[in-house]
Amino acid sequence: MKHLLILLALALTAHARQPNVIFILADDLGPGDLGCYGQKYIKTPNLDRMAAEGMRLTQHYSGNAVCAPSRCVLMTGLHPGHAFIRDNRQADNAKGLPRMGKPEHEGQHPIPPETVTLAEVFQSTGHTTGGFGKWGLGGPGSTGEPLKQGFDRWFGYNCQGVAHNFYPTYLWDNDKTIDLKNPPFPSNDKLKPDEDPAKPESYKRFQGSEYSADLIAEQALKFARDNKDKPFFLYWPTTVPHVALQVPDDSLQEYLGKFDDPPYPGGKGYLPHFKPKAAYAAMITRMDREIGKMMGLIAELGLDDDTIFIFASDNGPVSGTHQGLAGTDCAFFNSNEGRRDGKGTLYDGGFRSPGIVRWKGKIKAGTTSDLVTGFEDWMPTLAELIGSKDKTPKTDGISFAPTLLGQKQQEREFLYREFPSYGGQQILRMGDWKLVRMNMTGKGKPKAKSATATEELFNIATDPAETKNVAAEHPDLITKMKAIMAAQHTRSADFPMAALDQ
Repeated sequence: MKHLLILLALALTAHARQPNVIFILADDLGPGDLGCYGQKYIKTPNLDRMAAEGMRLTQHYSGNAVCAPSRCVLMTGLHPGHAFIRDNRQADNAKGLPRMGKPEHEGQHPIPPETVTLAEVFQSTGHTTGGFGKWGLGGPGSTGEPLKQGFDRWFGYNCQGVAHNFYPTYLWDNDKTIDLKNPPFPSNDKLKPDEDPAKPESYKRFQGSEYSADLIAEQALKFARDNKDKPFFLYWPTTVPHVALQVPDDSLQEYLGKFDDPPYPGGKGYLPHFKPKAAYAAMITRMDREIGKMMGLIAELGLDDDTIFIFASDNGPVSGTHQGLAGTDCAFFNSNEGRRDGKGTLYDGGFRSPGIVRWKGKIKAGTTSDLVTGFEDWMPTLAELIGSKDKTPKTDGISFAPTLLGQKQQEREFLYREFPSYGGQQILRMGDWKLVRMNMTGKGKPKAKSATATEELFNIATDPAETKNVAAEHPDLITKMKAIMAAQHTRSADFPMAALDQ
């Protein structure tokens, strides 16, 4: 009898274990790139299974339209009007960063030491924390490096500029670099005159033998295995499918000849590829393969019931027609699901993210939610799910744990974004209405037709592609929304936005 009671106590203790969280963040991937969101060409069986066994979010928004400010929203729970990092910007001592620079010449503008990150929230509950992939919130030696911001373990890239190459000469292993067997990044990003753009051999000098995404995935798997007996937070910000388009030949073979695919000659700092569409598809399928390995490992370790899987993307895909930036083709793959524009803009194509959440036995399989959610919501949501609600700092986010667990939840009042680049942008989503203010600084690369500031109002429910500006029909609504926008912006000395700061 005593032996039976001991076994029962152990079983209850195991059941009461705090859940692990594996947060996988893709890089420049659109919702439409995944089979579970309607992709027709690219195979993503493991992510499709994750969605089938969990919940798929259909109105999930990343933190911003480009990398660093989006990740800052995710890590801090603060929207871009309050977050410290609001644009991609190199640290002052990293100006002129060469693509394969030395470690002391890399890194983005750092988040300050007092920042409370998502990783620190997990540390406060006793979770072991590990990050594997691309950081981008503070260079080596700065206040923002991951080991100073809540991570017990880090492996991968620190700097997003270096991460444009999948065959780097080094990666970061905690606070030290490890050398790889890859050749230095070519000084010339284009083919030579005597190299045939249609022949694979013309591209060999742009390849290496150690593919960074594979090495990062291996370390993520090792971390999960090493920490199987205690709760852990595994943050996996993969660099896939950010350009340059590079993938090992064994994965590329699966897509060669599947569709019309002219070569990309290279240029503007991005490497050429003889079959760019095949490379893009193969990168995503290879990423999916590694995610499948992680799902298999968690099941093998008996941790399926105790592990929350999350998949999202840091911003929308690179938009444009064939042979867009670095050979990408958003239109062919329908990466942005037919929404307007892509990365760099605050139209929906620029920061709509896939959102997949799987927690076996807790989240009902095969469900979807159209609740409007954003990156600022992950901190309060996960804090509630792991039981650390009282230890979480004040955020701009709203916990959608009730929605994940099948309960009814009130719609959020609004979702706010601002972005000082690409002409200066600001948006507010309130119910089905979305107010878009563009060209507010007159600098950069404005996407709107006019060089002067514009205001556009869209009904996302009836006009998901944001093509019908109905601003003239709703002046009172615009006045109300602009008042909210003004209240949500705080001035930043590091990332000024004159039109809002005045």
